[in-house]
Amino acid sequence: MSEPRESERPYLRVVRGNPSDEELAALTAVVATLGTDQAEEPAPRRSAWADPTRLVRRPLPHGPGAWRASGLPG
Repeated sequence: MSEPRESERPYLRVVRGNPSDEELAALTAVVATLGTDQAEEPAPRRSAWADPTRLVRRPLPHGPGAWRASGLPG
């Protein structure tokens, strides 16, 4: 008997165990998605106004004139 041609060979072969039909279907779905080339879209650029770190307050200055410096823009 001749060896099967490349197009007749199975893509996956179970070498150990006895998986159920559902397990084989899940494995096939995972392996099928690995071959696709899905380019991830870059995250949309966030403006400085929407940056949550803007809400975090800087440490207050200490020492002489600290009360005046605390009210000045940073």
